[in-house]
Amino acid sequence: MTYVVTEACIRCKYMDCVEVCPVDCFYEGENMLVIHPDECIDCGVCEPECPAEAILPDTDERAAQWVEFNRKYAQAWPNITRKGEPPADADEWKGKPGKMAYFSEKPGHP
Repeated sequence: MTYVVTEACIRCKYMDCVEVCPVDCFYEGENMLVIHPDECIDCGVCEPECPAEAILPDTDERAAQWVEFNRKYAQAWPNITRKGEPPADADEWKGKPGKMAYFSEKPGHP
C-alpha cells in the first residue's frame, strides 16, 4: 500500500507533509508535490499534515487514478526533503475543484 497526492495539491503545494515523511518520498513539481509509490512505507503520517486534504491512501477509491500519476512524476521531478514556502495564493486555491486544468509538468526547485 502507498499514499498518493491528488489534484487538490495543485496550486496549493503547502509542503507540511514533506517535513514529517520518514523516508523522503516526496517529489516537487512546479505547482504540486507527488509521492513515489515504490518508496512510500505506508506510515500515513503525511495525510493528516496536508491542509488541502490532497493525500489519500491508495485503498481509497478516489486515489486509484493517482498511483501511476504519482509514479510518473516522482521519476521526473526532484526529491524534496524540506518544507519550502507555499505559493503566495495557496489559500485562495485550497478546496477549489477542477484544478487539473492548472497542472504543470515542469519540475520544482527544491
